[in-house]
Amino acid sequence: MPWTRDDMAARAAKELRDGYYVNLGIGIPTLVSNYIPAGMSVQLQSENGMLGMGPFPYEGEEDPDLINAGKQTITQLPTSSFFSSADSFAMIRGGHIDLSILGAMQVAQNGDLANWMIPGKMVKGMGGAMDLVAGVKRVVVVMEHVAKNKDGSEDAKLLKSCTLPLTGARVVDMVVTDLGVFSIDRRGDAGMALIELAPGVTLDEIKAKTQAEFRVALEQSAAA
Repeated sequence: MPWTRDDMAARAAKELRDGYYVNLGIGIPTLVSNYIPAGMSVQLQSENGMLGMGPFPYEGEEDPDLINAGKQTITQLPTSSFFSSADSFAMIRGGHIDLSILGAMQVAQNGDLANWMIPGKMVKGMGGAMDLVAGVKRVVVVMEHVAKNKDGSEDAKLLKSCTLPLTGARVVDMVVTDLGVFSIDRRGDAGMALIELAPGVTLDEIKAKTQAEFRVALEQSAAA
């Protein structure tokens, strides 16, 4: 059975390390904050000028002045700090963020990322993704494995080459989808590798829904 959105977020959370400064994109990546391992110190950073975001508030306890970059209400911690968005982007561009977890429309086998617009459709703005993928040390994408069309057909999102405008070239290190996990050697020539399958998902199913070329590097326990 494919992973749910929460399953995908929990898998992405395994890439966190103690002491990391982390930026979470809108959508599924925001759920990663619910799966930070107990005892691990991770500072969540938001482009709109906050470091040290707390969990989502309980209903009725929302503060409209406390929001993340996706306009969701959040909470603060005793260690939270606030600053201008200019300082926030200086932090990102200066290479001070260890990990960014983002959503995507397409990812190419060499690590190219397209996640900011579809030509011909209304665009709210490019957001901070271009700065994030250029300045952050490591990028993990969390997304559905395929795009589902209104007529019931599906389009691959893991491609040989992106067909949508790029957010960044050779920037993605890992992709977590509802079907499995891929690593990408964006700085070398090893390309994309399938390293984990979601429970009940077969290799044939992955191959049928993936246009990108990839090698299989599953652990024996996962491949069995």
